[in-house]
Amino acid sequence: MDQLALLFVLMLGAVVSVPAGDRFGFPAPVLMTLLGIVLALLPFVPNVEIPPDLILPLLLPPLLYAAVRRTSWRQFTANRRPIFLLAVALVFVTMACVAAVADSVVPGLPLAAAFALGALVAPPDPVAATAVAGQLGLPRRLVSILEGEGLFNDVTAIVLYHVAIAAAVSGTFSPWKAGLDLVLSAVVAVAVGLALGWGANKLMEVLGDPTLQIGLTLLVPYASYVMAEELQGSGVLAVLTTALFLAEYGSDADDVMTRLAGHTFWNIVDTLVTGVAFGLVGLELHNAIRTASGRWGELLWWAAVVVAVVVLVRLLWLLPATWLTKRLHARRDYDEDIPVSWRETVVMWWSGMRGVASVALVLAIPLKTDSGAPFPSRDEIIFIAFGVIMATLVLQGLTLPRLVRLLGVKADEDKEKEFAKALAVRAAKAAKQRLREIEEGEELPEELSEQMLRRAYEIGVRISPELAEDERREAYREGARRVKRVRRIQQEMLSAARHEVLAARSEPGADPEVVDRVLRHLDVRSLR
Repeated sequence: MDQLALLFVLMLGAVVSVPAGDRFGFPAPVLMTLLGIVLALLPFVPNVEIPPDLILPLLLPPLLYAAVRRTSWRQFTANRRPIFLLAVALVFVTMACVAAVADSVVPGLPLAAAFALGALVAPPDPVAATAVAGQLGLPRRLVSILEGEGLFNDVTAIVLYHVAIAAAVSGTFSPWKAGLDLVLSAVVAVAVGLALGWGANKLMEVLGDPTLQIGLTLLVPYASYVMAEELQGSGVLAVLTTALFLAEYGSDADDVMTRLAGHTFWNIVDTLVTGVAFGLVGLELHNAIRTASGRWGELLWWAAVVVAVVVLVRLLWLLPATWLTKRLHARRDYDEDIPVSWRETVVMWWSGMRGVASVALVLAIPLKTDSGAPFPSRDEIIFIAFGVIMATLVLQGLTLPRLVRLLGVKADEDKEKEFAKALAVRAAKAAKQRLREIEEGEELPEELSEQMLRRAYEIGVRISPELAEDERREAYREGARRVKRVRRIQQEMLSAARHEVLAARSEPGADPEVVDRVLRHLDVRSLR
């Protein structure tokens, strides 16, 4: 099996893992990691030959962009305090605790290398968190916090990792320079992200065609990441900034085709890239196996100690942080998403899985220092890091669904229905207001005006049937059933038409372009 065949196997696994995960109740990223582990143990499967410095630039930009599309700038601003406590403060605390423990239990491990280990295992994986949380039906407030933490903690961890690696390689460390690098990295990233977001938004208006616009959205995250890294900024933060800008300002309410096609396209990208990323996590197990040759006992002990530190620090940090956030929330009435019970706090704690970013960082550890000596304890760091990744991703990922069911943590469906009802009212009012404006400028027949008014009313009722009065609700439901039946019949008629047109494609003298044009017309009619 060569590298290309291995890539296709991972992509096939990414597609199959989604229905398999739904069927057996396991998150798809965890199944892909297990597939990667199985492949890594097979003798005929080659080692992955992707340069470590390309793993993050190839995988993270599309995954981060796809994750940001599911959220909004308001969620980030409203949840800035919980996100700061998890994505920034907790990363610092975890790194310091891991460094202290690793320095004391691993003989000969320099403090700078211990801090590098702490930085690369500190951030929970944004892809794993959002993928797992999205499949478990968790309350939206928890999903928002996990998404915010996952998207921003890599920024902090990667900068700290580079500072620690530089100190280990050069043998010198300056706190002032490290702090300045952190600030400059963030400033450059935000500037690059805003500039590219604004430029991409203007370019989309010029392109017009949905196919070209969607193609541009695939290129923009990579451009943002690479440009920020070239300017010594944070590529992750630049991608987040660009994606948030486009999510806020790059959406045209009337551009239906681009929105539908873009949603489908990014779902495909997210599924494939996520599957490949976590497959690579499992495949890289061979690095840890090679390192542990003849030293399994002590290396497993060191890894177990660091895993315990990573897991316990998150719990011990979340308990007081959640309590403090609740107190401030109740006192000042902040508009933010917070866990409302100890059960939700436990779910947040157990959702702290490590993944793609940690793998890329551990593989990017230099082989030598500036003096030409081997990087201190590099093999030990690699094994411990993979122990943390596998223990948190596989163990926590496989048990998280059961824990969620056991604790009874689930989305507040009543609150979601109320919000949908409020949106339905706003949508119907907007439609009626626009109808009145049209009536003021145009002379509409009374029959047409009444028909359009009913249509405006139905816009809201179709979104939320609860808007209909009690006596009209059953009549509406009966009408909805009748409309559904009519649509089914129309779809079957259109299906017959599509089959006939498609059959004409293989007839002698048929023009494939004309056939495809007619078929597209029928497809669009089916969407309507």
